[in-house]
Amino acid sequence: MGREWQLNEAGKTIKVTTGVEVRHAKKSSSIRISFWYKGIECRETLKIPPTAGNLKYAERFRGEILNAIEKGTFCYADYFPDSNKVKLFGHVKLIDSNVTIGELLVEFLKQVEKTLNLSTYRTYKKRCDSYLFKAFGHIPIKDLMPITIRQWILSLTIAPKTIRNILIPLRAVLEEAVNDDIIEKNPLERVKLNKLLSKHSKQFKSTRDYKVEPFGLAEIKAILAHTTGQAHNLFKFAFFTGLRPSELIALRWQDIDFIHGLVHVSRAVVEREEKCTKTEAGERKVLLLPPAREALLAQKEFTFLADNRVFHNPQTLRPWVDDAQIRRACWQHILKKANVRYRNPYQTRHTYASMMLSAGEKMLWVANQMGHRDTEMITKTYGKWIPDADTKAGYTPINNWDNIFHQRNTIAA
Repeated sequence: MGREWQLNEAGKTIKVTTGVEVRHAKKSSSIRISFWYKGIECRETLKIPPTAGNLKYAERFRGEILNAIEKGTFCYADYFPDSNKVKLFGHVKLIDSNVTIGELLVEFLKQVEKTLNLSTYRTYKKRCDSYLFKAFGHIPIKDLMPITIRQWILSLTIAPKTIRNILIPLRAVLEEAVNDDIIEKNPLERVKLNKLLSKHSKQFKSTRDYKVEPFGLAEIKAILAHTTGQAHNLFKFAFFTGLRPSELIALRWQDIDFIHGLVHVSRAVVEREEKCTKTEAGERKVLLLPPAREALLAQKEFTFLADNRVFHNPQTLRPWVDDAQIRRACWQHILKKANVRYRNPYQTRHTYASMMLSAGEKMLWVANQMGHRDTEMITKTYGKWIPDADTKAGYTPINNWDNIFHQRNTIAA
């Protein structure tokens, strides 16, 4: 364990453990300990002078807390009843268990807002507002029965995956209530979700499953032929890089390496908030194929000096805020003018993958370009477009995409 040296009031040097520190004020000194609990760094002051004996006590006290956290028995109110964090962690001692599910969900959302990404908080809040508050908000937690949850699930007419996602906040507050001794058992544990949701699976399989429907070369040609300016550059770049719409929106000119022909993907805009890519594999370097390079060179005229974002909304001349804005502002109208059957802009990513695989590019290289850790997702999603497989990124494409793009009867520049 790392150690650091601090001076006490008498000017002597005292050796203290990491996580224990001496706090000097004008009139007195005290000891403060720090530890991590539920992803939050907690600091609590012990109102005792920083003597050698007290520092040893603080070290043992902190060790006891860490041990309780590891065992899952730590209750903030037991150790620091006057701390402001007692309410944050939901450890307020209740006289009875008449607290409602709604009250616990409110506390859960407050905690999520402080500890998780804004987009995650908004997602949880939307689920609570749309479903959980209405169904369970008024019910005292001690009165929530498994049959109540089962009947509610059976009444829903939404996809099984959506139901599981909605249950995440409910599961969290119920598990916390068990830990806080508000209830003895989690009623959700006695609900067999797989059995209940199997009925929904049959109902929604044909209508709700997301379909991969890439655009063909003739459709790409028609779409680009009916676009001009910034919209043309955006969609041309999307078709030949496979970036997600959220990644396209967040792309900055500093991410473009024209010398080495690479695009560094490290950010995405989700719920109008810029954040890092979701996974380590998602941060990647995408090879700049000739059509994508042409799109960027044409886009320089519009945004290279105006802002650090590459693609702007041609109507507002400001960066795109989300993919919904792209759909409303131009994508829907362009597909209508081009007489192309509607699919959402995310299908440009699927188009890139299927186009690369169909032309014989190596599967592992395509997975790397798409931001997948391995070829499992590629095989599962794009299996029917794979003529063969092998190899890795960093890599000269098998096809001359410049010639393919510009050859007669394919795609308009």
